[in-house]
Amino acid sequence: MELSNLTGNPKISHTEFRSDHVESMNTMASDHRITESDRRLVTKASLGDSLERLWQVIDSRRGADPATSYTAKLLGRGRAKAAQKFGEEAVEAVIEAVRHDNPALVGESADLLYHLFVLWAACGIEPSEVAAELAHREGTSGIDEKRNRKK
Repeated sequence: MELSNLTGNPKISHTEFRSDHVESMNTMASDHRITESDRRLVTKASLGDSLERLWQVIDSRRGADPATSYTAKLLGRGRAKAAQKFGEEAVEAVIEAVRHDNPALVGESADLLYHLFVLWAACGIEPSEVAAELAHREGTSGIDEKRNRKK
């Protein structure tokens, strides 16, 4: 997948792309000094804190200069573009899962979460709304929840 380079180069590859997303991941990792080789130092318990920090970074980019912020650029392009980017990242995550490439799946999962949060921001959805829905569903079996959905 090709992405526009905000520094003026016509195109750079997805793996070379550096953006607010990378900056936000670096910010999230700064407490733990996470590198590719020691990524597993982060415990499951820290995921909530990491997601909260990621949301704060994305939320802080609303109204930022799209020339200097990839997140602001995505938000400025609207809901449809944010949804498209989320879909692309979801497909990439599925591909890595099917390939059994767990390190790549971890990276694509981080991209997917970032783009999900950008989509929420573009649609005016707050994480607390999703948390409330999850709390509402808690204790309900997945089979019952699916059976009770409006068709």
